[in-house]
Amino acid sequence: MENSILKDNNSLTPSIFRSVFSTENESFTSLSTAALLAKSDVPYSHKKLADNYVLIKKIYKFHVLQSRISNQEVALLKKYDLNVLECSTIKQINEELSFLKKWSYSQNEELRDDADKIIEIRAKELKYLAPSSYVNTSNEVYDGYRALEKYFEEISNL
Repeated sequence: MENSILKDNNSLTPSIFRSVFSTENESFTSLSTAALLAKSDVPYSHKKLADNYVLIKKIYKFHVLQSRISNQEVALLKKYDLNVLECSTIKQINEELSFLKKWSYSQNEELRDDADKIIEIRAKELKYLAPSSYVNTSNEVYDGYRALEKYFEEISNL
């Protein structure tokens, strides 16, 4: 009898580590974290950018190439010790999205404004990276753009 209980428990183990947002043969992934981030309270500025991104993607069936970010935008990222999107991991972007959501509700007006600017910069970077050849040739470690894209898709109302 004990053996049958152990067998039953062992058969349940894989489902414990499976996310609702993962496929049947995936364990809980970092991309699942992006989806979970999207389920909590999301600022309006994030939703607006996500809707814009998803709408363009649905209408054109491909990504619309955007120009690279400016030096001023890179300087704003550096102010908060953030990497550009093409040099960011999924974990870094998930942490960043969490901070940006908190900062959007901050009492500090400068921090709120910077959080909105940073999410706009990230959307601009994503619009550049997704259709460019970078996505196809990038190192699998620096795939933070996937987490950002998943976040936008999850929070979009479209």
